Amino acid sequence: MTTGQPLPGGREATLTIAEVAERTGLSHDTLRYYEKAGLIARVGRTGGNQRRYEAADLAWLEFLLRLRETGMSIADMQRFARLRAAGDATVAERLAMLREHRAELAARMRALRRSAGALDDKIRHYEGLLGAMSGQPGTGDTA
Repeated sequence: MTTGQPLPGGREATLTIAEVAERTGLSHDTLRYYEKAGLIARVGRTGGNQRRYEAADLAWLEFLLRLRETGMSIADMQRFARLRAAGDATVAERLAMLREHRAELAARMRALRRSAGALDDKIRHYEGLLGAMSGQPGTGDTA
């Protein structure tokens, strides 16, 4: 993927909304929503009013995707984005938010591992039944 053309004034190369959508997997509508919802700062524009994303915008979007992928709510993502925009005075609060989210994620991961273990046990059970059945009808298993 190539980056967009430099903006007037010699600023760094930027990406179009289509390029960002392709790189992130987000739709154009989602990118616009993220901007409208305050998850990302207002994106730079060309003279023709086309969005031009910078490398920092892309890095922030990729972090937002990790937050979303790990189950952070949009409301919490918006809160985090507001704190980030407020600057260094909010570092402690942002750190606390991330630590809390990480702890919740760890708990969900433990629960998922337990569930995966139960599924593995049931798979082994059914594989054993199939092997024992060798074409015999009905075993009386109800689960």
